[in-house]
Amino acid sequence: MRLGYNTNGLQNHRLDDALRLLADCGFEAVAITPDVSHLDPFHCTPAEVAAIAALLERLSLTCSIETGARYLLDPARKHEPTLMTADSDARRRRIDFTGRAASIGRDLGARVVSFWSGIDPSPGPESEARLLDGVRSACAAVRHYGLQPALEPEPGMAVATVAQWRAVRDALGNDAPAMTLDVGHLYAEWEGDPVAICRAHAHEVVQVHLEDMRRGVHEHLLPGEGEVDFTGTLGALQAGGYGGPVCFELSRHSHMAPQALAACRQVWLSRR
Repeated sequence: MRLGYNTNGLQNHRLDDALRLLADCGFEAVAITPDVSHLDPFHCTPAEVAAIAALLERLSLTCSIETGARYLLDPARKHEPTLMTADSDARRRRIDFTGRAASIGRDLGARVVSFWSGIDPSPGPESEARLLDGVRSACAAVRHYGLQPALEPEPGMAVATVAQWRAVRDALGNDAPAMTLDVGHLYAEWEGDPVAICRAHAHEVVQVHLEDMRRGVHEHLLPGEGEVDFTGTLGALQAGGYGGPVCFELSRHSHMAPQALAACRQVWLSRR
């Protein structure tokens, strides 16, 4: 496995400075979240993308793409529109953005694009069809650029648990995405022992997020502030066959990024 970090926790750094900081701190992977300050998919140029691709190669950083920018698509509503938004034109904007992110990922040398379902604003008889159609379309947009789509169960969203991810996978068959597994979310949603879940599903995971978290509370915390069993869950993922990036996600800690990076690396090293 490779120690990584999500750029949504480096928002006060220019992207090139953020990547150099990660490499200097011993990180080997990065989950890039295209956002208003980091490769804005609606404004960045091919030359800017090429420069970041060259830097990633120079720094030997494995790259994946995240699509969780908060206000990129709507300056007034966090994360909207999503795959669950009732308006079909708005949903199309989300899918178009996912494709744009995948295009950037292709040019950066990434392999995986992570996305989530979104919150269902009006649950009803059409919810399941809207979910499946949205996930299928998002996967197609990612695969169009040769990358692997990965759906992340996100607390409070239409796909919030590993069990719900399994239901989507079973319904979509060959069109289904792989899984992005956020270890902290296993504590927030609590479907059972997180170590056992990591071990059982490691072979279906292509991207891992990590942070501390408390049971029943969706709040990304610095290592040591919550209840996550880092040694147990990371050991279970590795024993289950996962060998990809493990990217700490501390999107509310950009103001103290160097200290957060040091804390995450210490946890990574102490697990051995």
